[in-house]
Amino acid sequence: MNKGNQSLAIPLAIIFAGALVGFGIYWSGRPTPGAPVQTAVTAPSLDSIKPIQPTDHVLGNPNAKVVIIEYSDTECPYCKIFHSTLHQIVNDYNGQVAWVFRHFPVHQRSVKEGQALECAAELGGNNAFWQYVDKVFSTTNSNDSLDPALLPQFATAIGLDSAKFNDCLASDKYVSKINADRDAVVAAGAEGTPYSIVFAGSQKAPITQGALPYDAMKNIIDAALKNS
Repeated sequence: MNKGNQSLAIPLAIIFAGALVGFGIYWSGRPTPGAPVQTAVTAPSLDSIKPIQPTDHVLGNPNAKVVIIEYSDTECPYCKIFHSTLHQIVNDYNGQVAWVFRHFPVHQRSVKEGQALECAAELGGNNAFWQYVDKVFSTTNSNDSLDPALLPQFATAIGLDSAKFNDCLASDKYVSKINADRDAVVAAGAEGTPYSIVFAGSQKAPITQGALPYDAMKNIIDAALKNS
């Protein structure tokens, strides 16, 4: 990380640390779903993580003061939990927070599911992307449990052309995009999913481990808004 980026990331990381004081987050193994998840407030190199892009899938106001860029895996049980949390955050902050979904496939089926998300976006735009990813997370029991035969059915359910969707999915044309997302977040030091980076103005800092509960995310967002 160059000195300029480091000087921006460290203050925001300190803010995050302060926001989490007293919340009861401990360093430990992976928790059971719904339990608080540990987070690190170190500042690894984030040079490989681009800020919000015109081609990103964004829920909320793209010009929001705080942007959460989440690298997610559709077969990760913690991503499934965090997906609901971030929906609530975006809704509750009413234009002050934007959420960007990028790919970090770890499970075997999540690459094909990621392609399905991209095909939904191609055929139906940003709204279709979010409808589709919500459908996947609400249906899967995680850990490669989703039947791939359901992917075209989801497309039909949200009003997409099934023939065009199947052609897109069979083409594998989005594999390189998915791999590029994964390579970028791995280069930033990510070791598990979900992995998120919070941008507040010119500052950015990672939430390096896991699906933080709503209250912890709220503390972080409030601190970021105050100091952005």
